[in-house]
Amino acid sequence: MVLHSANILLISLLATSSVVVHARDPYPPVTCDKRSLIINGSRELLFSGSIHYPRTRPEMWPDLLQKAKFGGINVIQTYIFWNIHEPIYNQFHYEGNADIVKFLKTIHDHGLWVSLRVGPYIAAEWNQGGFPYWLREVPDIIFRSYNDPFMYHMKRFCEMTINMMKKENLFLPQGGPIILLQIENEYGSIQASYRENGVKYVQWAAQMAVSLYNGVPWVMCKQPNAPREVIETCNGRHCADTFTGPNGPNKPMMWTENWTAQYRAFGDPPSQRSSEDIAFSVANFFSMGGSFVDYYMYYGGTNYGRVSSSFVTTRYYDEAPLDEFGLFREPKFGHLRDVHRALKLSKKALLWGEKKTQKINQHVKIIVYEKPGDTSMCAAFIINNKIKIPTIVNFRGVDVYLPAKSISILPDCKTVVFNTQTVTAQHSARNFVTVNTDNNLDWKLYREPIRTFEKLPIKNVVPIELYYLTKDASDYAWYSTSVNFDRRDLPMRPDVLPVMLVENNGHAMVAFLNGEFVGFAHGKLDEKKFTLEKPVNLRPGINHISLLCMTLGIQNSGAHMENRWTGPDALFIKGLNTGTLDLTRNNWGHEVGVSGEKLQLFTEEGTKKVKWTPDTGLGTPATWYKAYFDTPPGNDPLAITMDSMQKGHCWINGKSIGRYWASFLSPLGKPSQSEYHIPRSFLNPQKNLVVVFEEAGGIPHNITILTVNRDTICSFLSEITPPSVRSWERKEEQLRPLVEDLKAGARLICPDSKVIEKVEFASFGNPNGACGMYSEGSCHAPNSHKVVEERCLGKLTCTIPLVRDAFVDRNKDTCSDSFKALAVQVKCGAGAAKL
Repeated sequence: MVLHSANILLISLLATSSVVVHARDPYPPVTCDKRSLIINGSRELLFSGSIHYPRTRPEMWPDLLQKAKFGGINVIQTYIFWNIHEPIYNQFHYEGNADIVKFLKTIHDHGLWVSLRVGPYIAAEWNQGGFPYWLREVPDIIFRSYNDPFMYHMKRFCEMTINMMKKENLFLPQGGPIILLQIENEYGSIQASYRENGVKYVQWAAQMAVSLYNGVPWVMCKQPNAPREVIETCNGRHCADTFTGPNGPNKPMMWTENWTAQYRAFGDPPSQRSSEDIAFSVANFFSMGGSFVDYYMYYGGTNYGRVSSSFVTTRYYDEAPLDEFGLFREPKFGHLRDVHRALKLSKKALLWGEKKTQKINQHVKIIVYEKPGDTSMCAAFIINNKIKIPTIVNFRGVDVYLPAKSISILPDCKTVVFNTQTVTAQHSARNFVTVNTDNNLDWKLYREPIRTFEKLPIKNVVPIELYYLTKDASDYAWYSTSVNFDRRDLPMRPDVLPVMLVENNGHAMVAFLNGEFVGFAHGKLDEKKFTLEKPVNLRPGINHISLLCMTLGIQNSGAHMENRWTGPDALFIKGLNTGTLDLTRNNWGHEVGVSGEKLQLFTEEGTKKVKWTPDTGLGTPATWYKAYFDTPPGNDPLAITMDSMQKGHCWINGKSIGRYWASFLSPLGKPSQSEYHIPRSFLNPQKNLVVVFEEAGGIPHNITILTVNRDTICSFLSEITPPSVRSWERKEEQLRPLVEDLKAGARLICPDSKVIEKVEFASFGNPNGACGMYSEGSCHAPNSHKVVEERCLGKLTCTIPLVRDAFVDRNKDTCSDSFKALAVQVKCGAGAAKL
């Protein structure tokens, strides 16, 4: 929705009006002390999950929020994305997946709170860190500094955002979900670059923010010596070890980004972080007095269209507890749900008890929170920091076994209900199922016209800087120059060719000579500059050199972002009879975008504007491809695999599913991303148009449509695994078991009301591997498969007790002197469940 005239005037009036704090707020403000945020008069333990509304679709919001709540999350954290809301100065967009108000109200409907990161600088691997392109062309502007033009626009947008939240009654004192606000983002890493203006800017930003609304606290993450008006918070993987705490007596310890893995750039290998490591970091932080943790990301989602910063993949934080398709990534989801439950069972002691620390040795310590005289208020953390060696600790007369690098949580100072290294949650493996073959995707092509100097509308002596040229309206721009050679200028021998050398500041480029492909070259995330150097077959007379130059977003971080530049820098022809020819100042033609974008060839109507021909299978660069596919039945998420292509952009029924880059291989020799998410909301009931703009010469024949599931579920438990934390509850201020039999057992639950249709692996003994790749060890009970089948086949859920007698005759046990484990892998599918 673009707002004009009267709407703009209304927003301007709202933005410039004075803010009256609490004038109509029916509920008390959110405050804090050194222990936690105080919400509705009570301290709270807060488990937050980052979900970014523009990285998903509105149709997915309810399902994602329901799953987050099931995972023990009680806060959703999101940035405000300035550049999608105001892409053109004073023209505003809050429609579709940019509808922040609808997103926040949906969160509220699910009984969750909100941590709103206003920024407006956000980083987030998002194009230009969330700043709209037009901001960099404001005269005399310096981003994120004590600079009048920047502060004017920053305050204008922040004020408009806060007034929008107030108007919609979205702050908790108004009865809404917002309990926390953030201004700026990780400014401490660049503050020194601005010297005194950096110090003044931080103070101004804090005071400006609080002046807009002070009914909930404001935070600044990674901001040493934060202004007194705001709370300094930590970002990182192990904030219990790296964060010294906030700089005020009444500021709680808060962790605004616990990285569940790492974002990926094209060319990167897979990013991994184990569920055990994340759980350890959370338990450790809360043991040190923390009361708020946010998982960045809890659901990463998809960088649709052109929204990602330079070189960042279309898939974002797929290794989060909910993967890109919104499916449970197990055991990460379940193990974090369990640590949340263990900490909530300890809530009263953590928030009102007195902390005492006992150091057993260099690596082992015990932290207790208790209130003398109140037996219901005692919780203990027993911490083993030894990386490879387990240990046994005697705590109040009871021996507690601690695996290496683990923390045990005792909510009553007696009972171990959770250990960070011991995973009782089920595991899962993701499956991609092909639903088409290359025979039913009938590809047609249209070749993008290769533009030459005389046909390009913008002329300049030297190549124009690419960001300034495109103004972020397109990834693409044509550059072309022409040169006239005499026959005597060129080498006389047919086996000796001149060489064309192009120096480019990034990000990627396809070069053509007289309409023929010369080569494709690119930079990478940490070294964006590159050189294309190729032999070329020049001819006597006029030669047209054309460069299709590309960006992959604007850098999202660092000092002086407004001065970033990219694009072609110099052109030389080497090996001429007259030596090297410098064509950098040879007069250039330019044009923003490619013709297919302007014709909207990615839409059904646009496809009718050009003549398409059957695909030749030659894989030409700068080529548009189209085909149709039927909507796969069912509700499983969908994807498209692009490994046969090189680099480009893909649309489904006119909607962008993002940039692909299959030819940029990671050190493992594979693309950083192979499958690209197709939201089902993008599809028609039957015939669907898929359009691909291939930049570098990929061949579409092996593109496939896939359904995605996590129907492969597993469990891996040892005989020494304690009962699941889900076996316990707090009742009448006491910790009590929910079941009579607290022995550990493998519990499997199929997703989406499916049933267990096959047992793919079962071994009681010493099995090896991971879900999807288990193997038997030297000790194996032969009837393992049968035992699991009897308990699980045809059921929605089943429990397999970890009891030796169920699997092996004690008289025939050939490895009775060792602890045993049970590994189970089953396949879920549609069908009627057995009673």
